[in-house]
Amino acid sequence: MSALNESPRAFEEARSSEAQAPQDRAIGHIIAEANNLSAEQVERILAHQKSHGVKFGEAAIALGLAKGEDVLWALSQQFHYPYAAGSAKPLGDELVVSCQPFGAQAEAFRALRSQINMQLFNADEARRAIAVVSPESGDGKTFFAANLAVAFSQLGGRTLLVDADMRNPRLHEVFALESGSGLSGILSGRVESNVIQPVADLPSLFVMPVGTLPPNPLELAERPAFALLMKELVSKFDYVIVDTPAAELGADYAVIAARCGAAIAIARQGESRVAKVRELVETLGHTPAKLAGVIINEY
Repeated sequence: MSALNESPRAFEEARSSEAQAPQDRAIGHIIAEANNLSAEQVERILAHQKSHGVKFGEAAIALGLAKGEDVLWALSQQFHYPYAAGSAKPLGDELVVSCQPFGAQAEAFRALRSQINMQLFNADEARRAIAVVSPESGDGKTFFAANLAVAFSQLGGRTLLVDADMRNPRLHEVFALESGSGLSGILSGRVESNVIQPVADLPSLFVMPVGTLPPNPLELAERPAFALLMKELVSKFDYVIVDTPAAELGADYAVIAARCGAAIAIARQGESRVAKVRELVETLGHTPAKLAGVIINEY
């Protein structure tokens, strides 16, 4: 956070460097430009900064010329750390890593991302997608998959989030995307357009929704086309996260995890029964999928 310590001189130098990339410019300059501050307003902020010994952003907030989210946005621009707090196309409140990127929940997802990176993305091993599975509906599986995908996209690598829950899909709602075409169309052999959609304000993140809800989800997951699709996706994206149906709804989750090559199990604190979680883990043990661990969701 020391980058917020902008001296008046540093700020004036930044004002004369219009061609600089955001990450090369002073925080003060980014805040002033984003809020259309006049030269007089900037001078007031600089005077307050000097007299009170505070950061430029703090001075701007104290004078009512900027908001706290403006400072966070400027910081994210300087460090090339995209998030969608001010997106023109609002995303769901569940996307805490995107909408509240400096909170405790977002930090927890970043910590999990680091552990997953070390466990599953070994340069000496074949590339894998990650299936997110859970025993029952309501365990927070979609919440976890969506936020984990956002966290991976913030590393800068191309990240794809696939909604393979062809029984109760929600990712198109979470990301406010069109759901007319998607995974089900590909697996059923139909020619689909706009299958992979970009996410506003998160330039490295893409989502493949389910599309039309099929009458035969398990059969579609078992088709060779699904395995071929996953192989192609992991070759084109740096990270592939796959949401799945709850285990209580059928065997889809195990088939999808096998096609992905890796899985993370989600259990809900105070709700999930140990026997159900154990059964899910044992079932995954009979598939080629590598289980990265079991996450207890407090959300």
